[in-house]
Amino acid sequence: MAPPSQAQPQPVSPEELYNVVCGAASQNPSEVQVSTDRLKDLLERLGAYDILHEIAAQKTVPLQVRQQAMIQFKNATSGHWRSRKNFPPEIKDRIRARTLSFLDETDDIIAECNALVVAKIARMDYPVAWGNLMSHLGGAINSSVEARYTNGDPNATLVLRRSLQVLNAVLKEYAGFKMLTGVKTMGKLVEDLRLPLQAHYARISSSLSSIAPASLSQLRTAEDLLLTHLTFKCLVKLAFWAYHRYTCCRDYQEFAPWVQDFFQNAAVQLQALSEMRIGLVSALGAGPPADAVSQRALDLLTRHVRVFGKLFRRMQRDNPAHFVTLPVCGDLVLYYWSKVVQATAGPSEQIADSALAVFPVRFLVQGMALFRDSLAQWAPVKKDGSTNDRVLTKEFVEDAVKILVTRFIPLNPTDLEEWMADPEEWVNTEEKENDQWEYELRPCGERVLMTLASQYPQYVQPLIQTTFNNLVGQRATDLPAIIQKEALYCAVGRCAIRLKGAIPFKDWLESSLMAEAQETHPSYPIVKRRIAWLLGKLVADECLTANNPVLWQVLVHLLRDQGPGSDAVVRLTAAIAIRECVDSLNFDANTFAPFLPQVVTSLVQLTAEADSLEAKRRINDSLNTVIERAESRIVPLIRMVAEPIPQLWTAAEEDWLFKACLLGTVQKLVESAKENANSLSALVVPLVRECFIPPASIQLDQDAFALWQSALRNTNTIEGSPGLVELVPLIIQQLSSNFELLGTVVHILESYFLLDAPRILQVAAVDLLRAFNAAITEGAISTNIKHMTSALCLLTQVAPPALWGEAMHSSGLFLTVWKGLEEDKLPTIILTEYVYLLARIAVADRQLFLNLVSATAEALNQPVSQIWEPILNQWWTRFDNMSEPRLRKLTAMGIANLVSTGRPEVLDRLSTEICNLWIDVFGEIKEAQSNTGNDSSSLTLYWDRPFDEVYTEVEGTLEHERRRAVFDNDPVRTTQLTGYIATKLREAEAACGGGAELQSRYLTNAEPTLLKQIYDAITGNRP
Repeated sequence: MAPPSQAQPQPVSPEELYNVVCGAASQNPSEVQVSTDRLKDLLERLGAYDILHEIAAQKTVPLQVRQQAMIQFKNATSGHWRSRKNFPPEIKDRIRARTLSFLDETDDIIAECNALVVAKIARMDYPVAWGNLMSHLGGAINSSVEARYTNGDPNATLVLRRSLQVLNAVLKEYAGFKMLTGVKTMGKLVEDLRLPLQAHYARISSSLSSIAPASLSQLRTAEDLLLTHLTFKCLVKLAFWAYHRYTCCRDYQEFAPWVQDFFQNAAVQLQALSEMRIGLVSALGAGPPADAVSQRALDLLTRHVRVFGKLFRRMQRDNPAHFVTLPVCGDLVLYYWSKVVQATAGPSEQIADSALAVFPVRFLVQGMALFRDSLAQWAPVKKDGSTNDRVLTKEFVEDAVKILVTRFIPLNPTDLEEWMADPEEWVNTEEKENDQWEYELRPCGERVLMTLASQYPQYVQPLIQTTFNNLVGQRATDLPAIIQKEALYCAVGRCAIRLKGAIPFKDWLESSLMAEAQETHPSYPIVKRRIAWLLGKLVADECLTANNPVLWQVLVHLLRDQGPGSDAVVRLTAAIAIRECVDSLNFDANTFAPFLPQVVTSLVQLTAEADSLEAKRRINDSLNTVIERAESRIVPLIRMVAEPIPQLWTAAEEDWLFKACLLGTVQKLVESAKENANSLSALVVPLVRECFIPPASIQLDQDAFALWQSALRNTNTIEGSPGLVELVPLIIQQLSSNFELLGTVVHILESYFLLDAPRILQVAAVDLLRAFNAAITEGAISTNIKHMTSALCLLTQVAPPALWGEAMHSSGLFLTVWKGLEEDKLPTIILTEYVYLLARIAVADRQLFLNLVSATAEALNQPVSQIWEPILNQWWTRFDNMSEPRLRKLTAMGIANLVSTGRPEVLDRLSTEICNLWIDVFGEIKEAQSNTGNDSSSLTLYWDRPFDEVYTEVEGTLEHERRRAVFDNDPVRTTQLTGYIATKLREAEAACGGGAELQSRYLTNAEPTLLKQIYDAITGNRP
């Protein structure tokens, strides 16, 4: 019998697999769960996927069972097709052949899954292992077109539809290939398919010319539209791929004439189809057709028109400069714009986000976007500075601006409904400033206006100025007038830079906007929200200065107003605008100072009132920016912000999002307070402590850690009432248990060590090192163990050995390090870090090191020599893994201090490993001392790296200077190595009873050359 690792998988039982699939497709939830679990096991058996696919192909099987089998098979194709265990070659052959039997499948779900399956398999197998795929699909398409459009065979429709769907899916896969083999295959597909498909499209689409309102209800009309649409989608993928290759990748230039011809034909075809569609929908009257077939036909026609626009937009975005050079491109863009103009001339209900509208929103947006991104070709001045002969007329531009400002930029009823339904989400969507302008009329209209203002300021500026002069100062009392005023303010804000000299923004603010901000009309939130947005925009664009008290009066009022004529949208927008103004280049803290208390308290309160995370984040960003820019006002600001936080925290209960925002605000206060951060410890300590009381710890621990870390880095004491010292037990507990955020925990401990390591050790030396030991032994990853060992090295530098030495032993930490060295199974990086830690201990206190070794020997009931052996073995072995000069010098100093003890286990290695180690360090470390003293300032370290290259993350905090002090006072940097080793050798001689004794016992077998090199180095007689 073959061993288990070589055993062949057990073949699946077709009957059982079929029954399990039936169970998975049943309506009984418990049976579905059991069958689904069993199906996972069965699919690991030999031949399971082949049988699953066969079940899907059997049309006598119940439909829901076939669908379930096909869905399961489709889900496995991408991930398992390359597996010979699941899909051996003979099974792959059967499956590939079987996929093509689905070309007459009547069920849409199964057919769509099959198209995806074919595409995924083709991506891996075509053309090498599936060479007949395209010939089969091409043959099916050719024969079906002939049968339907020449012989009138209605049965050919299904095969043609399915074949085109499969081809479209395959082309979609190959169009995305970046590797050379895939690109070559796609190039061959373009070469082979473009002309036959174009001929098919011409033949199939010719039937569309006869569509009339009466024929919409005929099934054949809907079929012709679908087949036309599918064929064109395939052509679009070929054409765009070729366009991208020859315009952006500079290859496949041979396709350029065909793409240009295809584009020109498509532009002409689009206009014909669009006009036909507008006529059909207009002829239907007010309502949509009642029968489902007519609705389906109109939907298909709309989708088909829209796919033209998608192609044009993709080509334009892919290479805008080349797009405008395509034949009839200008005419195409102006046609689209003419439809925008036509849409605005008719009733507003003709424009809707519906396939049955006369002017669907997405069609108009496509046209407006094409127009916007093509305006450069009509700019009065070309990019090269020459005059453009082909420009838009003044009348054209003015009409375009009027259309935009009066029809597309104003808020519509849907906007207002969404505003009322979810104010915060409405603001969040408005403020994203993302690609929504590609899909919605209002954002798209705003960007077209901005582009027109940029290209034709001589026409746009006077028009907006005139409109502004006519409306400014007039009190709008009805909803249409209020909406139109909001649209004008939007236009002014969007074109503000172009209107700097035309509109007196300061006077407008003080004479009109101030009064309008006080309005109590129930519809005035529409204008007030836009005023808040406008002021933020004007300051950001430097059209207004942030040093105007009236600006702050308006914004503070809008932020705080809870009365009639205001709402949550106004307040949230004002909060966002305040951030923009405070963050501006010309912001003056002194001008803002009188408004600071109201702004801060209102922002804190508004954060508490907000419901969504995004809204809380935006308000919190504003508050944090205010804190950053408050400058000398930070001391009173601390009181203003800190005072209400405990009450807000308690009131928030389980609102973790709000609590996270509060933590972020306190953290920003701490970071801004700098030397005044000590005063915040009374706030920080209880907040941090409460974050680790379940279940809040699940939500807030990361935010609490961030605040905790900032508090430590920006204070100069851990004492207080309460003080950060009170959180020491908590961080020790986190060290031994929170392995997910262990790196952050260790950073916090390092901050504690740098602040007051002796105080920490007095409080909990054994508990601290026991927690380090637990983290190292119970689940920490290598990166965290390295970090913990570095933290322990820091501890040995900043605290007296008397405070941590005994705890090293009683906590078990030294024993853990020793076992790691002795077993030699840990990653090299960890073993090397352990040697650094031992070197630090040795440099700090050699007698303590000896005591730790002796205590370990006693605890293990082993001779002391056996404890020394792995330590010294790894000390030498890991030396080659040390690349940083500072650490190699540390290792050399540590072993030198152990040599000075006279321990025979150490001195036995002196003539070989230790001397070789020293020579290596001497060879790479160049140091110079200007006199015979040991003043660190006189020691020049040619091997050293500047402090600012070593530590960057704490720059700007008090901890930065604490780290610098540790760096500057490190014995490795203040002690000359040669002098240090000379001293330790003299101490070793004394420990051994004299130099002769050391020589006879430990250096007799040393290489004379090696000893001479050592002697020359430590005496300064280097060659």
